[in-house]
Amino acid sequence: MKEIFNIFHKREQKRIPEKRQKIIADYREKNCLVTSELFLLGIDVEFKNLKVGDYLIKDAIIERKTVDDFISSMINKRLIRQLQELQQYENRLLLIEGIEEKELYTEEKNFGVNANAIRGFLLSISLKYKVPIIFSKDYKDSAKFIAILSKKIEKEPSLNAKKKVMNKKEQLQFILEGFPGIGPKSAKKILENFKTIKNVANASEEELEKIIGKKARIMKEIVERIY
Repeated sequence: MKEIFNIFHKREQKRIPEKRQKIIADYREKNCLVTSELFLLGIDVEFKNLKVGDYLIKDAIIERKTVDDFISSMINKRLIRQLQELQQYENRLLLIEGIEEKELYTEEKNFGVNANAIRGFLLSISLKYKVPIIFSKDYKDSAKFIAILSKKIEKEPSLNAKKKVMNKKEQLQFILEGFPGIGPKSAKKILENFKTIKNVANASEEELEKIIGKKARIMKEIVERIY
């Protein structure tokens, strides 16, 4: 018997699989929950040794910090160098993750850093370094921000960014700025008077106090502290 063709039968349309977005992440983010969450959101992550930032989405760079990492890198001045390096990208973001899990302004939980000092630094990031700040609740929220951004930007990524290379004077100053309460001005004063890090380490508390006041006691205690 001849098969009757049903003209009203709807032909099944072949579903074209949606193309997965792809981003580049620094290899140190490999064991991070953000990258596994991105995969679940349909984003493929390629790991590379990024000289600047943690996530490269087309022509936008993201530096991701947990609340604890943000505070510690603020104290040791590492974040300042990273903000300077981000300037190589026109589209740059600082993502601070975990504000639902950890209070950003609680002094006893944030290495004793004054809440207004944190607020002032956040303002400096936006106004001085021109880096917009995103606050995410947790790693899932961070991944959603990154996933949405990957669908909004069309340009291809550039891997030509370089780490900021400090000159010899900046290297010495950077070491001293790692001490609590020692900013760029204090570091310069110390170096102008003692010339070398060795001389600073060998200086007495009284000699240091003439230059930086009460900060000398903390500095000397750290220099002589046993690991």
